[in-house]
Amino acid sequence: MRYELYYWPEIQGRGEFVRLALEDAHADYVDVARQPQGMTAMLRLMQSRAQRRPPFAPPFLRAGKTVIAQTANILQFLGPRLGLAPKGEADRLWVHQLQLTIADWLVEAHDTHHPIAGGLYYEDQKREAKRRAEDFRTNRMPKFLDYFGTALARNRGARVTYADLSLFQMICGLRYAFPRAMARLERPRPWVAAHHARIAARPGIRDYLASPRRIAFNEQGIFRHYPELDG
Repeated sequence: MRYELYYWPEIQGRGEFVRLALEDAHADYVDVARQPQGMTAMLRLMQSRAQRRPPFAPPFLRAGKTVIAQTANILQFLGPRLGLAPKGEADRLWVHQLQLTIADWLVEAHDTHHPIAGGLYYEDQKREAKRRAEDFRTNRMPKFLDYFGTALARNRGARVTYADLSLFQMICGLRYAFPRAMARLERPRPWVAAHHARIAARPGIRDYLASPRRIAFNEQGIFRHYPELDG
C-alpha cells in the first residue's frame, strides 16, 4: 500500500513522528503537501463534505480509503503494519501509552514559547514564556526523562517500536530548543545519548537524516530555540 501523509510542508512538527516511522520501515509513502499543489490537496481533503470522519487538523494519513488523524492514532494504526509494534495486546497498549505520554511532553515543550495562546506571537508573551520555560527545564524535563529512562531499562532487549522512534525525536527536538539544559540533564543520564545513537544508526533513519526529506528545525515549529528560554 502507498500511504499519503498530510502535514505542513515547512516544519517537522507533529508530522515528523509519523515520517520517522514511515522512513524507518522504508514504507512507500508520499508527503503530499510538499508536492506541487500539495497544500491545495491537503486543504481540499480536510474540507471535503464527502469525509464522514474529517480530521480536525494535520497530520493525517490516508491509507486506501481510510483517513486517520492524530499522531498517536496514526502510529497505532501504522505500528503493526510497519513492524514497529508488539504482537500482544498488553504490549501494544503499553507502546500506545508511551506515545500518548510523549504527546503530553510535546505539548509542554511547545507551551514554553507559547504559554498564553498559540494565536499570539512569541514576542507578545515573552515574560510568561520565560517563567514557563524555567519550570519546564527544572521540573518537567527531568521528570519525563527519568520516566522514559526507567521504561527503557525495564524493557531492555525489546524490539524497536514507533514509541522508540518518537522518543528519539523528542531528544533531537529538546537538544535543539534547550541545548544548555539538555547538556546538563544528559550528563547523569547516559541512556539519552545511547538511545539517540541507537535509533540514528538504523538504516532507514540514517538515510532519512542525511536526506533533504528531513526538514531542519526552525522557529516556526514546535521545538524553537530562544536562548533566553534555555537558562
